[in-house]
Amino acid sequence: MSTQKETFHRKIEGAWVLFTVLTLLSVLVGTVIEIAPMFLVKSNIPTISAVKPLTPLELAGRDIYQREGCVNCHSQMIRPFRDELERYGDYSKPGESVYDHPFLWGSKRTGPDLARVGGKYPNLWHVRHMENPRSTSPKSLMPNYYWLLDYDLDLSNLSSHLSGLRTLGVPYTDREVSNAVSLAKEQAKVIADDVAANGGPKNLQNKEIVAIVAYLQRLGKDLKAAPTANVNPNTSTNGGS
Repeated sequence: MSTQKETFHRKIEGAWVLFTVLTLLSVLVGTVIEIAPMFLVKSNIPTISAVKPLTPLELAGRDIYQREGCVNCHSQMIRPFRDELERYGDYSKPGESVYDHPFLWGSKRTGPDLARVGGKYPNLWHVRHMENPRSTSPKSLMPNYYWLLDYDLDLSNLSSHLSGLRTLGVPYTDREVSNAVSLAKEQAKVIADDVAANGGPKNLQNKEIVAIVAYLQRLGKDLKAAPTANVNPNTSTNGGS
């Protein structure tokens, strides 16, 4: 019996094409069994009820943030270590990035983590900082991004962007998708008026800077405003990202 088994195994191993196909099938079946529940069972997705999708303007700002490579120097993931909690605030929860496509956790901190930067500084501070980081942080290594105050904000693909994200499960409404441009312009004017009222540059409502300021001001704000009761009790949010 032992000899017969050895002969059978040697035949299978000798037929390398068949052996490769069978091995590949085994790996694929195992992979599907492991991964499929993560996509098909909604209760496996950690959520926090206070965390909402980005507004159209904030989404446009996030695109600029990625375009300019900010994620190469700034992380958005606070680990559950005492030194990080004392410097940056509460550690990151999985449910915070459930609507991020792609996520921007980052892995390098040439600059500080930005997961909790929303509301930490006024709008004008961010405008000055992007224009010339040394004007607000004298020892900053960050390069100038002065062109953001000059480049016109392109919102032509904003509705399509929201629509695409909705197909991935981001709960944008029909109103938000169809009125994305007008909603973005409304928020941009509020930020631009605030910057001008506090002695900053005027007429920034159509510039890229207002979008990236909107995005930065949103980071971490949902969780800061969320009472404990708002955390979904059916999902885990206690693990660090």
